[in-house]
Amino acid sequence: MIRLSDIRKTFGGASRRVVLDGLSLHVEAGEFIAVRGESGVGKSTLLNLIAGLDRPDAGSVVVAGVDLAPLDDDALTRLRRERIGFVFQAFHILPYLTVAQNVALPLVLNGRRAAGEEGRVLEMLEGVALADRAESAPRELSGGELQRVAIARALVHRPAIVLADEPTGNLDPASAAEVIELLRLAVKQQGATAILVTHSPVAAASADRVLVMRADGMVDAGNAR
Repeated sequence: MIRLSDIRKTFGGASRRVVLDGLSLHVEAGEFIAVRGESGVGKSTLLNLIAGLDRPDAGSVVVAGVDLAPLDDDALTRLRRERIGFVFQAFHILPYLTVAQNVALPLVLNGRRAAGEEGRVLEMLEGVALADRAESAPRELSGGELQRVAIARALVHRPAIVLADEPTGNLDPASAAEVIELLRLAVKQQGATAILVTHSPVAAASADRVLVMRADGMVDAGNAR
């Protein structure tokens, strides 16, 4: 489902900084992978490359059977909208929309809201135990509830791939554990492939496999479950 081969990525101007050098990664369809590592080793850059938000200086990125290299910005945007769901540390819930409207955003962007998909929004909210908050404003929800809304939004359009970047970083331990379990169950129920970037060993333990990113490459830490 995801294959990165011999990736090199640098940032900066005259004094360029190498973030990834020779990195390779292969994730099978349906796998839930956790990626751990110290700050600055390129974990978020890895997700950005998979999503086509960044392009590598060298190497190839293949997502859902599609080589990203020849795609222009419009094609990459369509790929993200249709095939990828995102869960962020900062939630990115729009404050001027209701909970249900926030969850429906991927359907609206894909032109599917008018095609009988309204029930899908409620289904996803029921899955994260927030059906009774569908018409609430985001300001009325706790941090844990907002992240559950983000999970529902990430999965509502049935993406093939879910990318989660430190989704428990702003949560207390109890809420974090709840959110990670909800994410794992939702991903597995839909048969999606997921990559979870996290500093937390507890969150990583929810994955099928744990990878550790280091300055000298990626180490497979084995099965977590």
